[in-house]
Amino acid sequence: MSIQPGQLLPDIEIRAIDGEIRTARTGELFARRKVALFAVPGAFTPTCSNKHLPGYVTHYTDFTARDIEVMCLSVNDAYVMQAWASAQHVPAGMQLLADGNASFTRALGLELDGSGYGMGIRARRFALYAEDGVVRLLQVEAPGELRVSTAEAMLEAIASLA
Repeated sequence: MSIQPGQLLPDIEIRAIDGEIRTARTGELFARRKVALFAVPGAFTPTCSNKHLPGYVTHYTDFTARDIEVMCLSVNDAYVMQAWASAQHVPAGMQLLADGNASFTRALGLELDGSGYGMGIRARRFALYAEDGVVRLLQVEAPGELRVSTAEAMLEAIASLA
């Protein structure tokens, strides 16, 4: 079963990229702040690179104007995520999280078996909103869709929580 609203995000070691690569704990990354976290199945893949991440880049200031930090998660290594951030012109302050072994993704219960496509275990496409590490909103995409986890959908859903 996947994590649900009202639950605390798991505290797992992960690689955070905001220009540079650093080791961090998810408990620290989400503590004492509001965060919109979205996950993609893979950096440099078509939908992720052409639609999902660009939407959050475009709307980054809409989130920060509401004091919401934005983070992008993928089951890729930190060097791939760093190169993807550079190629996608990710703004300073938007962190990419490299979950190379899918430890955080599995702890969330949001993994996807992409073995049939040569991708192994990946994150399902989803977005969540958390305050002080507690999930307030979770939007998981149906297979092959990009609707409920877009930046626009999350901004609207977060606004409806108030």
